[in-house]
Formats: sequence, structure tokens, C-alpha cells
Amino acid sequence: QNSRTYGGRGSCRPITDETVCTLQIYPRLSVKPGRSCILRVPKEATAATVIKTALATLGLDTSKTYVLVEVQEYGGEEWILQASDQPVQRVLLWPRKAQDKHPQSDGYFFALQEGSYDGSIQYDVMTSVRQEKVAQGLANRGFVTQQPQEYDDLCNLPELTEDSILGTLRHRFHKQKIYTFASNILIAVNPFKFLPIYNPRYVKMYENHTLGKLEPHVFAIADAAFHTMLNKRVNQCIVISGESGSGKTQSTNFLIHCLTALSQKGYTSGVERTILGAGPVLEAFGNAKTAHNNNSSRFGKFIQVNYLESGVVRGAVVEKYLLEKCRLVSRGKTERNYHVFYYLLIGASEEEKVEFKLLHPEQYHYLKEEIPIAEDQAEMKHEFRRLHQAMEMVGFLPSTKKQIFSVLSAILYLGNVTYQPKDVGEGLKVGPDRVLYAISDLLKVKVELLVEALTTRKAMTANDTLILPYSINEAITARDSMAKSLYSALFDWIVLRINHALLNKRDLEESVPRLSIGVLDIFGFEDFKTNSFEQFCINYANEQLQYYCNQRIFTLEQEEYRAEGITWHNIDYPDNIGCISLFSKKPTGLFYLLDEESNFPRATDSTLLEKFKQQHQDNPFFVQTPVREPAFVIQHFAGKVKYQIKDFREKNTDHMRPDIVALLRSSECSYLRQLIGANPVAVFRWGILRATIRTLAVFNEAGRSWAEKHPGNIYGSLIDFSFDRSEEGPLEAFEDIFTTFENKNLTDFLFDWINFLSLLHLHTKKKPPSISAQFQASLSKLLETLRKAEPFFVRCIRSNEQCWYTGMLQTVRIRRSGYGAKFTFKEFTDQFRVLLPKEISTPQQDITNLLTKMGLPRSSFQIGRTKVFLKESERQILQEALHKEVMRRIIILQRWFRACLMRKQYLRERKGIITIQVLFVWLSRGFKKNAFSRPVVSKCFRCNDLPLLLSFTSLLGPKASGSHSNFPRVKSSATFPGPRRNPTIKISRATRVQEKWNASLDREITDSNELRHLDEFLGNQVCVDVYILLQLFERHLDFNSKVGFDTLVNPNIGYKVLMSGYQTRVSSLAGLKKASEVPLVVNLFQSVLDGFIRGELKRLEADPLGHLFSTYQVTIMQSCDQCSSFIWGMEKAFMCSSCKMVCHKKCLSKITVNCTGHCDRKVSTAETLHFGVPVCALVRTADSVPFVMEKMLVHVEMNGLYTEGIYRKSGSVCRARELHHLLEKSPQAVSFDNYPIHTITGLVKQWLRELPDPLMTYSLYNDFLYAADLPEESERLRAVYRKLDELPPPNFSTLERLIFHLVKVAKEEAHNRMSVNALAIVFAPCILRCPDSSDPLLSMKDINKTTLCVEILINEQTRRYNQKMEEIQQLENAEAMAVKQLKLRRQNTYLCCTVHKIFCLSFRNDLAFRLPEFDQDSSDAENMDSESLVSSDSLLEDHCVSLDSEGQY
Repeated sequence: QNSRTYGGRGSCRPITDETVCTLQIYPRLSVKPGRSCILRVPKEATAATVIKTALATLGLDTSKTYVLVEVQEYGGEEWILQASDQPVQRVLLWPRKAQDKHPQSDGYFFALQEGSYDGSIQYDVMTSVRQEKVAQGLANRGFVTQQPQEYDDLCNLPELTEDSILGTLRHRFHKQKIYTFASNILIAVNPFKFLPIYNPRYVKMYENHTLGKLEPHVFAIADAAFHTMLNKRVNQCIVISGESGSGKTQSTNFLIHCLTALSQKGYTSGVERTILGAGPVLEAFGNAKTAHNNNSSRFGKFIQVNYLESGVVRGAVVEKYLLEKCRLVSRGKTERNYHVFYYLLIGASEEEKVEFKLLHPEQYHYLKEEIPIAEDQAEMKHEFRRLHQAMEMVGFLPSTKKQIFSVLSAILYLGNVTYQPKDVGEGLKVGPDRVLYAISDLLKVKVELLVEALTTRKAMTANDTLILPYSINEAITARDSMAKSLYSALFDWIVLRINHALLNKRDLEESVPRLSIGVLDIFGFEDFKTNSFEQFCINYANEQLQYYCNQRIFTLEQEEYRAEGITWHNIDYPDNIGCISLFSKKPTGLFYLLDEESNFPRATDSTLLEKFKQQHQDNPFFVQTPVREPAFVIQHFAGKVKYQIKDFREKNTDHMRPDIVALLRSSECSYLRQLIGANPVAVFRWGILRATIRTLAVFNEAGRSWAEKHPGNIYGSLIDFSFDRSEEGPLEAFEDIFTTFENKNLTDFLFDWINFLSLLHLHTKKKPPSISAQFQASLSKLLETLRKAEPFFVRCIRSNEQCWYTGMLQTVRIRRSGYGAKFTFKEFTDQFRVLLPKEISTPQQDITNLLTKMGLPRSSFQIGRTKVFLKESERQILQEALHKEVMRRIIILQRWFRACLMRKQYLRERKGIITIQVLFVWLSRGFKKNAFSRPVVSKCFRCNDLPLLLSFTSLLGPKASGSHSNFPRVKSSATFPGPRRNPTIKISRATRVQEKWNASLDREITDSNELRHLDEFLGNQVCVDVYILLQLFERHLDFNSKVGFDTLVNPNIGYKVLMSGYQTRVSSLAGLKKASEVPLVVNLFQSVLDGFIRGELKRLEADPLGHLFSTYQVTIMQSCDQCSSFIWGMEKAFMCSSCKMVCHKKCLSKITVNCTGHCDRKVSTAETLHFGVPVCALVRTADSVPFVMEKMLVHVEMNGLYTEGIYRKSGSVCRARELHHLLEKSPQAVSFDNYPIHTITGLVKQWLRELPDPLMTYSLYNDFLYAADLPEESERLRAVYRKLDELPPPNFSTLERLIFHLVKVAKEEAHNRMSVNALAIVFAPCILRCPDSSDPLLSMKDINKTTLCVEILINEQTRRYNQKMEEIQQLENAEAMAVKQLKLRRQNTYLCCTVHKIFCLSFRNDLAFRLPEFDQDSSDAENMDSESLVSSDSLLEDHCVSLDSEGQY
């Protein structure tokens, strides 16, 4: 499909005046298109001004909303201009041709379009829908002719003819409905433009829906194949057929995109990313522009995606068929070479152009036929960036990409090699020199060897080797052969690397049951002006594919009907087995004759043509041509095709020449040597083996060096072999290594690699098979794979194509008359046993009676000898009846079970009431002691009845004096308030009042939620006086303090006003005494307020209107759901994990639509309901837990962890209803102390079960099941926690709190007898339940998976809990040890201080003894010194005492 922008017209033209420009606006309206208008506007004119002027000029209704759209049709983009955008500035970014005079057909213009109130526009498909409604209204009123009824399934047509089929397809195509069903066959009409119907929300829309329930879509086929594979445990395949240019490649991309999206359940190992990246890589190297198609696949591919039985992708395999190598060197005049060459030349950076010696496209001989126009170059630059990203997704390293681009550049340079005869002697001169040196540098080969390979060839004789020069024609053929062989080897190597990246390494280690879905995208039927060997093979493949479809749709179907003996009239269909026999029947088939002539040395294309005509002159599928015309005609299923016989033999034996192989093997680049192996797989494996042997050599060398240093410690013999570590060594050098390893008894290790030399055909003269033989072998393998799988068919047709040759009429006829649903008697009785009698004696009769009883028409089903045949519509009716019957029986069982419980409860209550009555009678008689009363009392009131009596006396209710609750009083809110934290904030006195407020203070509060968040935020700050703020709110919002913030609908208060009022209020309270402290307080409040504003803006950006956006890499072209412009492949976008909205990053701030996957958090809190309400409506902040849930869990943790069977046993139904009513009315005033613990635990489970959307959400139900079904425990754990991150924040917080509670319960298993598995069994149906629309019989099979998923969560959180407790214990032990060591150190310090004190006293006494010997004049100074010494001594004593006291403490 060609992704060109749909609809729209417009242009603009700046005039010569520098201040005024002329804009030409084209209206694009739903009612009337209107004519264009020319406006003269100044350069600084905004879009709003232009729209206003255009409306006045065109005379349109100004009350409606309009938008100005900039259309760049060749870039595939439409941009909605904002009101402040300047259209003239946008014009300056257009090409110069578009700025001067631009016709509307060139694709750069402005369009005036009706818009929604949110500023978005609608697609053309929506415009057509509106036009359809208007036309239908006119038809209903009798103004126009009634249009025929639309059918989305051709089998429902009232009259089945070729005209009615084509009319229906045409009618739907004009309504932008390109898909139509023919039973389970999808017909896709190529619209040659992009339609916005492939976003992720469409994948979600079609997920797990019966085929035909929704509008036809390619995603419906992918979903049907995926779930059929899971349900039947049978491999599936999707066969895409159609003519070249019918959209097969795009349909394949859409199918692969949907299949990988369906399989991304839980943890993904990166295989899906590799699969999606492989598509653009293969398209770049294998697709090209042809006369009929801008993106034609020049090779066939079969992508087989492997799954585990749980539906998780395990790996994939890509098979390629017949790359068209001749396109590299010659093409038609209107065709191009492979895409990758243009991407490289136009999209490469300047550094890359220098490194790879790139030139302009017109300077290459291989590209001069068709040069990209200027409009295509921007797209090719984008495609080159996309190719880079795709190669990284597949796993190509930057060095590998450089080597690939070097080979591509060398291939292009080969086309520029020219030849001239030598002036003297035989031979050719080759040049120019710069080209030869460029090729030599890119391929890392010597120039002399390159010239020799391009000008001469070697001929082997019995005794000698002859070197013969080429003629000019032979040299050109050798040059082109080298380019084609090199490109073919490169393409094969890329496919090999992709398959290696898609290989799951665990498949080599373990055998796991696997399923698969194959998607076949093979070249379409081709009939060009000149058809050659490639079209010959391509059309044969299409003949085989058509035969396979006929076999599946007609032959096998009708044979089964006849074998079962049901009433059936055969439908004739065009059989093409004769044409296939013409190609492949031994020994006179065209392929065998071609191989036979290719082996004759003197055979020519003319002798080959004569042999064709001689052998098949009487064959009706072989049409004779004039004698002298070098061509032949074959009657294909799609019509006659004339093939030119030229180069048939050469192309059939187009192998890499030995001289070229020798040249490339002499390259210094190891990567290039890998490309030219006869078997790329063997070369790739040899590289792995070489790395392994080198690793062993390194270890061996290390062992020798260690043995030399430790001669006495030898533990075993070393592996001894010699190995040349240079990459330049020949491959034959490895033979010595094999011999050495065989002598060391390591043949088992090398058994898989020993045949490498034989695979390379180095020592054999046997010729490799021809191209046609290889193609037939690979095609036979493909058909064998398809026969082992159940097929789905996608028929792609071009919008201007007749479909008579595809057998469409016969296909629809057999699908309409046939039976799409088939069951054996056992399968039918097993699946619909609920609807059948209990005892089935005769299955045929019982099944017939059932279908007749249901009122199904007798023509809609038949009973065969061993099978039941049903129409698809009747099967769906039967399935719905089964679902209703199962639900009816489930309800009956629930009623009986509840009746039994109520009966049991009634009997207990009755027994208790009788006991109480007898007790009152006994007490009223005054304890009379007689012979009659004693037996009555002993019979009616025993010790065992005391608990029952006490339980029923509690039904009378608590006394008035005991009705006061001990539960702490909490703030009346919808969330459970945690402890208030008062962080200490240090204020620097250097803070100064700013003259201007922060720019963030310009924001205004217009949402009650933001006001409530501000209230809670300021309530947790120690620096803010809430009383002052409350007065400010009263002043600016005009409401009293008794009204909560939740009652405000449209508040309007600015942060600047709030800041100014706070400063005024603080100044008035501070007065003159503390006026200097006012700036500090005000600045502190401003910093707190600024922090709240930044957090609020970040919260709104991260979670706009309930959406949960995450980065999403687009693999196929999609459309932004906000601005309606395109999102190209490999670009980054944002996708909501709930509603699957996709948009650009720049559009996140413009979203005005609430998330449809989550509830609106702006729910009015006037409601007092707490049960059966979405979690997001019960919380104020995303990280909080609903108040009722938190209160019940806290009470259970405080009072019930040691109760046996705490969550297994059920409480009193009456008490539960009573408590439920109180919690609904006023949960803050309820005291749980008056209720049994089992009543509260029962309400916990009831609260979870009554949630409209469970904690683990319906949308992620299948994802959690797939995650729990992964084979490895580590993968399961990562997958479950990855899906937990996609839960809405309120659900995540509540689930986290619940799991923590269950961990605490499981920790006391010794007392409450509640293990982790028991808790998972109880809570799995409460928090992870299946959607109500799912089949109850199938959901019963998922109980083990849901239980395992919850058990994984509890076990993992228990492990983390134990780990944290161990860490805390280690910290406590470390703290105790540190305190002990500190105490010892302080004691040692005290001893040192004591010794020092004694030394100081002795020194002081000694000084005092010597004082009389000194002069008395110095006594004053010495007295001062002694006083200071005494004071210092006293300080030392105080310090030691303090240390001693601290050490004791």
C-alpha cells in the first residue's frame, strides 16, 4: 500500500511585497467542498486571523469551529495549526517551487476544515460516514433512490453473481471500507493510501472476538488464527495471495504487528522486538519500485512465529525464496533498484559519505535508469534512519553495519568499471583507476588480484592451468556476475543473522512443546512488458499457491462432504493442475528441460526454446508463437503470459565464479570471507567453533604458565594443539585441529561441525544444483509446511482489478453453501454436553433433536456418518445457547448453596431462640427445685450451648453504656490518614524577599482536585499556618470553613493572590516587634508553594486525564489520536496502556479526552457508597488506599492474625449485612470491636468481589494468565511485576497494601492455619477474576493460573519482607556491637584520663615543693599559672566524668 495522504486541496503563494503575502485556502468541508479563496495577509498574521478572514470571504457559518490544516501530501503529513501559529512562516519551510507558484496537485497547501471543540479534526472515513448518514436520511424521506443494503460478508448476498460481488466491493471501497469477509476468507482491496485503522486500540478492539462479530479487518484474521492455535493446539498459517501491487507486503506487516501485540503478555524476551525490526530490514534489501508497485517484494518470504502453549512468543524463523538478482544490473525504464541503495546514498551523513566513498545516485551506472525526484529524498532520509533503528533492533552492531554499507558501496562501484581493448596484444584494459582503488579499499583486496579477476579466467586441463582473457561482453558479464553474487550472498547472510537473532537459545537446551503461526508473503502474479526467468519462477510459485488454495477450499472440502454422505451438489472450479504439470512433471517438464539444456556445453537459448516447443506443442497450456520470435506463451490461471527466452540458461546457472570466490577469499576483511561460503550456515557455525577453540587455547596457555610456576602441582594432562590466531590463515588449516581433537577423544564435541569442508565443496567436483532446482525444493518444503497447518486466507486485490481469475465467485459460492463448523460426534458431545440429554445412546439422533429443538433451519446443518456440519452463524447461536445454559445452571447451584447456608443458619438460630426461651421460662419460675424442672433445664441448656447462647444474646445489640468505640477519631475523608510528618526546615537568614514572584505562581487553581491536593500538602508542612490559609480561601472563594474542598465545582484562585494575601496576613499577625521575620516566613512559604506547583504540573503531565502513557516504538505507520497527523515507522510515540491511545509527545499537554479504560477521578464525593465503587473514586491521591479497606485490614492485623481459619471460615450473614450497612452510611463512626473477626474478613472479600473492575483489572486478565504460564520461574516473576506496573495507581496501591496484609497473615501460619497457597486460593477469585463476557467453562480452566499468579505475589513479597527483616536485624546487631565497642573505648579513655590526672597532681606537688627556691617577684605570674592549671585539671576531671557517664549509659 502506498502511504500517501488522503483528501484535501490548497496552495499558497507569497507575492513580491515584503510585508504582505498571498495565501490560497481550499475549503475541505463535509457539506459542500466550495471553491478556493485568495487572501492577502501580513507576514505576522496568525492562523486565527486567517480563518476569520477566510470565513468572511467564503461566506461560511461563523458559529461553527474551524481549523486551518497544513498539508504536506508527499511527506504524508497533516498539521493542525494552532491559533497563534503564523501560516506565512510555515510557507517559508516549503520547497522553493511550492513557495512561488504551487498547483494543488503537488501536495503543499492549506485546507480549511471543520473541527471539534477540542481542536481536533476527523478523518475522511468519518466524513464518508457522515455523508452516508445524510444520504440515508434523504433516501428514507423519498428524495433519492434507496441504496442497496450493505453486506460485510459476501456469503450474505441475496443474489450471488460476479456483478454483485464486484458491486459490493466497490460500494464498500468508496466508503473507505477496504476489508470484506467471504466466510472466514478476508478480501482486502488496496486503497493506495494510508487509513488510520491500525492503531493499538484496534488490536485491543478485535482481541478475543469471534470472526465476523465486528467489522472485517486484517486484525480479526490475526486474532482468529492466534486463538484458534491456543484452543485447538494446532499450528496455523495465513496465506496472503494477490497480484503484484495488491498490498500483500503491507498486509503481512499488519498481521505480524497484531500477532506480536497479542503475544506480548507479561515479560517479553525481545523476540517480538526482533520480529518487528526484521521487516524493515528485509524490505530495504529485498524490495524495489516496479511499474505496478512502489514497494514490490522481489523475493518471497515465509515468517513462522513460534509460541509456547500459553501464547508467549518463543522464537521465529524467516525463509526466503528466489531473490531477483538481475534487478541489480538491469531494469525497466520506470523501475528502480533495491531501496537500500537510495537510502544509503541520500540518507547517509557527510562522515558516512566520506567513509564509504559515496557519490550521487546519477553517478552510478547501476542506478542511472531511474533517479529519485526531490520529493522522495526527504522520505528516503527518514527511511535510512528507520533502517538504522531496525538493524539495531535485529542486533547488528555499528561495526557490522559499516561492513554491510561498505559492501553495498563496492557493488555500486563495480557497475562503474569500464573495459577497453588493449592497444597491443590481446586482453582488455580496465578502469578507471579511482574506481578500482575504491573497490579495493572497500573490499580489502589487492588491486592486482581485482584486475585479474575482472579481465581473465582460469581453465583447468589435465596437466596445466590456462589463463584466458575475456572479451568485452564476457568481461561485462563477469563484472555483473560478481555484483549479483556479492549482493545475493549479503542478502543470505542478513537472513541468516536475523534467524540467529530470532532463535530462542533455550530451544537448544530443552525440549518445550511449541505451536506456530506462519505468514506467507510471496511474490504476486506478474505479467510485464518483458518477462524473463524471474517471472517464470514467480508465476510457477503462484500456480502452486493457487492449487493449494483450491485444494483447501474446494477439493478437500467436497471430498469430505461426499465421504460423510451428506447432501451436496458439487461446485465446479478452475483447476490448474495441468499448468503445474507443464512446469514440473518429470521428465518433460519445463524446469527439467531447462536443467538438461543448462548442462550441455554447446546449448543455447534457441535450442532450449526449440525443445520447449517440440515437447509441448500439443499441450493446451503451452501456446505456440511465431517461428522467429524468441519467446513462448503459457496459459496461467490468471491469463496468458509471454516469456522472452533470452538469458534463461545463464540465469539458471548463475553461481559465483571460482575466480571471484578466490578473489574474495583473499580479502583482509573476515566479514567478507564469511559471505562467500557455499553454505552460509556452515560458515556461521565455523565462526562459533573458531571462537570456542580460541577460548580453549587461551585457557590452555594460562594452564601452561601456571604449571611452569607450580611444577609440583599437576592435576591432569593439558589439551595440546597448535593454532594460528591470525584471521588471514586459510580454512584448511583447521584440519590439523580436527585431527588433534580426535586423538584427544573429543569427537563428540566436534561431531556437529566436522562436515564443514564438505559443505563448502572444497574437495569435490560435483556441480551445485541449479537455481530452478533450488527454487522447486524450497517451494516443496514450504507447501509441506502449509499442509501441516490450518490455513486462513487473505486475498489482496488492486482497486482497479478484475477478480474473475481468482475464482472469487466459486469461492464465495462454496463458502456460502458449505459448512464452516465441523465436529466429530465426540467433540460435539464433549463441548455441548450441557445441552444434550444425560444419557446419550444414539449421538446422531440426540444431536439432531437438539438442533431441531433450538429452531435451527434444516438447511443450516447436516449429520454425517461421523461428523456434525454446521453453518458458522448457527455455530455461534449454539455457542451462545451453551453460555446461557451454563450461566443458568451456575445460578441454580449458587441458589441451592445459599439456600443450604441459610437453612443451616436458620436451624442454628432456631435452636438458639428455643434455648433462650426455655431459659427465660426457667428463670421466671424462680428457680423452683422440683422433679420436673431439672430434666428440662439439663435437656435444653447444657454447657456446650453457652457459646451459642452468648452469640445470640449479642444479636440484641450492645448496651448504651458500651456503645462507645475505642477506635481513634480520624479526619473525615475518603482515604485512611497516615501519621502526620513534620520535617524540620532550616531557614537561612540570608534569604531575601524577591521583588517578582516566580513564573510558576502565574498559574491559577481551576480544579477542585488541585485545591484539595493543596490542602493536604499544606497540612503536612510545619511552616504553614492552616488557619491563615483557611481564612484566605474563605475570602477569595466565598465559602465558609464548614464546607469541604470537595464541594467546589469550579474554583478560581490564583497562586499570586494567595501569596499576596498570605504576606498581608502574616504581616498583620507579626506586628512591629517581629516585622523583620516576615520576609523569612513569606520566602519559606513561597518555596513550599513553588514545590507544590512543580509537583502538580509533573503529575498532570505524567497522568493526563487518567491516561497511563509510556514510550511506544511504532513499527507500522499509524496516526496520532490527538492531532491526526501520521506517526512514521520506527518513531517514538506515547501509548496509554489502558485505552491504547497513541499520540506524539508534543500532544500530551493537549489531550482533553478522559481515559476510557479507567474511571474518572473527578467523581463527586457527595456519595457515601464504599462498596461496588471503582477504586479510583474512593481515593484522593493515587498512592492512597480506600478508607474502608484500610480500616478493615488494620483491625484484622491488630485482632485476628492468630485466629484459626481467619479467611477460610465465613461469619454471620446477618452481622455482615448490618456492618455492611453501617460502613456504607458512616464508616468513620463504626467500631469493629462489637463484631466477630470472621464477619470483618468476610467483608474484606466482599469489598474486593463487588469492585466493578477488580484490583488486577479485566484488561490485564489475559496478560497475568500468560505471565503465570511462562516456563521459568524467574521469567514468571518478572512478567507478573511488569504487568503490575501497568495497573492504575490506585489499584496498585490498594493491591500492594492487600498483599502486605496477606504476608502478615501467612507469617502466622502456625496459629491461623492459612498457608500462602490457601490465601491464594481464597483471594484469586476476588482480585483476579475473568471478565463477565468470557466463557465460564473456559474460565474454570484458568483457576490454577490465577491462583499461581497471586501465590507468586505473596511468595515474592514474603521473601522481600524476610530479607528486609534480616537486614534490620543485621543493622540492629551492628548497632549493638558498635555501642559496645564505643563503651569499651570510652572506658579506656577514662582510664587514660585518670592516669593523666595522677601525673598532673604529682607534677604540681613537685612544683610546690620547689617554690621557696624562686624569687618572690614572680609569684603573681606563677599563681596565675597554677590557677590555670587547676582550672584545666578540673575541666579534665569533668570531661572524664562525662565520658564515664556516657559509657555507662
